[in-house]
Amino acid sequence: MYKLFFRLVFQRMDPEQAHHLAFRWIRIAARIPVLRTFVAAALAPRYKELRTEALGLRMHGPFGLAAGFDKNAVAIDGMSMLGFDHIEIGTVTGEPQPGNPKKRLFRLVPDRALINRMGFNNDGSAAVAARLASRVPVFKTVVGVNIGKTKVVAEAEAVGDYVKSTERLARHADYLVVNVSSPNTPGLRNLQAVDHLRPLLSAVREAADRSVPDRRVPLLVKIAPDLADEDVDAVADLAVELGLDGIIATNTTIARDGLGLTSDPALVKETGGLSGAPLKERSLEVLRRLYARVGDRITLVGVGGIENAEDAWQRILAGATLVQGYSAFIYEGPFWARAIHKGLAARLRTSPYATLAEAVGADTRKASV
Repeated sequence: MYKLFFRLVFQRMDPEQAHHLAFRWIRIAARIPVLRTFVAAALAPRYKELRTEALGLRMHGPFGLAAGFDKNAVAIDGMSMLGFDHIEIGTVTGEPQPGNPKKRLFRLVPDRALINRMGFNNDGSAAVAARLASRVPVFKTVVGVNIGKTKVVAEAEAVGDYVKSTERLARHADYLVVNVSSPNTPGLRNLQAVDHLRPLLSAVREAADRSVPDRRVPLLVKIAPDLADEDVDAVADLAVELGLDGIIATNTTIARDGLGLTSDPALVKETGGLSGAPLKERSLEVLRRLYARVGDRITLVGVGGIENAEDAWQRILAGATLVQGYSAFIYEGPFWARAIHKGLAARLRTSPYATLAEAVGADTRKASV
């Protein structure tokens, strides 16, 4: 029914308008006690065998909502109601910004992909921090906070901008993510170079510890799939060196490999980050390379091109303790997380692994023997 609705309604709307409409419905449903209870019972069944411990946190399962959907922390309970095991909000910048001019979001429906050049449109770290501070949770959900650079801040002043966001947001985060991999903020990806990344991550770590002295907020970095293999290795080594808690692999890509089914070639030429099915292969390659490099020393989060339970299962076998999705949610609809969980539970039961934790990295370990 959702796919029919998508074709008849959402596909005829501007993608960003359709997003806001669906987002509004989710938020409204989450505010009505009877309705949210019914929806959560239908869409968020819990499987004991999928319970996951990662980053020192306990989650109902490994499947979460990637950053980009709820930029301003306004629908955490709504997305939890739909079955996501953790919600990563943002990307949040030091200062509020409107993002890039519209039109800035494009659907490549036959390719099951999206291109976006949103440009970190968000309310800014002060407003989002205030919203998180006043939030009264309905569902117990792990909330990650993804932070990025304000566009008008010069690259030389980026560290201070990230520190500002950290000081405001760390206390409200179950985990914190430094995003240096979006292609839609000029100069941002330059920060992935190890000589820039080391002082940035060190400063954010110090700011988080200073702002939240009573607990250690897990810190992760999100990287691009477009990094050369040797740069992926360098980031992995740096993460271990700095005692980072995790790496999220991967963000969107500026490449256009794997496209060609779309009926409108002009869409392929739009600038911005490509997400969805065409990203699947490279994102999996980066994940395998990271796990081969770091093993179980830090937590890996697999994201990019995950459409179904088999995709999520392959990420786990490759080395991901947690998996995330976003783009396929647009195409699959509200039953998506439920289908992922059901499929993961079925695969685990028929696998040689007693627990999900045992399965993490199993294929990558076998390949290295």
